[in-house]
Amino acid sequence: MRILVVEDDELIARGIVSGLRAYGLTADTVPSAARAELALAHADCDAVVLDRGLPDGDGLDWLARLRRGGNPVPVLLLTARDAVEDRIAGLQSGADDYLVKPFDLGELVARLHALMRRSGGRSTNVVEAGPLRFDPSSGRAWLEGAPVELSRRESTLLACLMQAEGRCLTAEQIKDRLYGLDQEVGSNAVNVHVHNLRRKLGSDAIETVRGRGYRLGWLRP
Repeated sequence: MRILVVEDDELIARGIVSGLRAYGLTADTVPSAARAELALAHADCDAVVLDRGLPDGDGLDWLARLRRGGNPVPVLLLTARDAVEDRIAGLQSGADDYLVKPFDLGELVARLHALMRRSGGRSTNVVEAGPLRFDPSSGRAWLEGAPVELSRRESTLLACLMQAEGRCLTAEQIKDRLYGLDQEVGSNAVNVHVHNLRRKLGSDAIETVRGRGYRLGWLRP
């Protein structure tokens, strides 16, 4: 799961990003609404963590513009404003969830996974494809009932392939989900992770679509 953190306080932003990465998520941070628009235009993000007090305006105004433009990305408001009126205003502006500072990092991660479940139309964390069962929130996987040990990158790759529900993802789209904006990535990095995941799940787990990219073989449309 790739998260965009929109927060102008550098110390808080770094703490959130470091914490999300420690939980196995890919995370980037930007300090303003304008930078957030650019980030969403150039990278696939699964969810946004949004602060209200931004240097170029109220985060709710940016959120409202985002929704008017038809962008459905799940948004969690993370703010110190805890009045009921503020919560109502946030949800009415298009937020999918609301968390008040100070917060527990584990709760933030759990809420982000809950947002992904709802956006995917699921009621439980565990998803299935062929002989595979996978829990994106913990990164645990089982192949024909036997546990499979996955690295953080492998878990993220599997999550984005399962989320695609059989659609083909380009190598660039996969790279966006696996790595943050500030990370250097080798040209064959995606191929390496695909190879390692096939080795653990079987050669038919991931299908290469020539000239297009990859998709989960068990979810072929």
